[in-house]
Amino acid sequence: MSTAKNYLLGEAGEGLYQTDPEFAELFSRFAFEEVPNQNDLDARTRMMAILATLHGCQGTAAYEKMLPMALDTGVTPVEVKEILYQAAAYLGIGRVYPFFAIANQVLKERGESLPLPAQGTTTPENRVEKGEQTQVDIFGEGMCGFSQSGPEESRHINTWLSGNCFGDYYTRGGLDYRQREMITFCFLAAQGGCEPQLTSHAGANIKIGNDKNFLIKIVSQCLPYIGYPRSLNALRCVNEAAKQSE
Repeated sequence: MSTAKNYLLGEAGEGLYQTDPEFAELFSRFAFEEVPNQNDLDARTRMMAILATLHGCQGTAAYEKMLPMALDTGVTPVEVKEILYQAAAYLGIGRVYPFFAIANQVLKERGESLPLPAQGTTTPENRVEKGEQTQVDIFGEGMCGFSQSGPEESRHINTWLSGNCFGDYYTRGGLDYRQREMITFCFLAAQGGCEPQLTSHAGANIKIGNDKNFLIKIVSQCLPYIGYPRSLNALRCVNEAAKQSE
């Protein structure tokens, strides 16, 4: 099987190895040897985090290169699509739309029949109720009544958070709560400028079993794709959430 550097940078004499061989060697040695060997995060989880991170940082070209590697590593087509769908709630369709064409093209080239099996579990009638229960499951009993909380003029946004963000997406099949909170953490860390939400979701991760050490592993594996400033911000949010959970 080709190595990670081959997926992203090409073979020797091709791609960046042809035009920028010195950079390609430096980046490859760091991102595909030093970073993966730094901790024991399994390859499949690493690739799910990287896909979510590439959504968050708008890395469409890198996503196109890395998606085949993710699939070869064991990330399923359903998981690829669930990461993509959930990204819309945290990044907005303006940022997410280009990834649909890439994902669909890669999946078709690999013989997948689209659309994939449906994963929805809620209806228009119960999505708010089910979504709020999901918030309670993840964040705790303090989320009871969230969908009807807040000032009257903006209460609809809390209702949307329960019904759309959690009811439409988190209740779907294909990924469990721990995986969904992990990819949300990656969306927010890679997007930047969302530190209050990032701290909140770091806390949610910790609450449902993705502990501080796990989140540090995730930040470490995503660092080559988002750089040091956003990675250090994410690490600060993890440390803050860990203190709050003590």
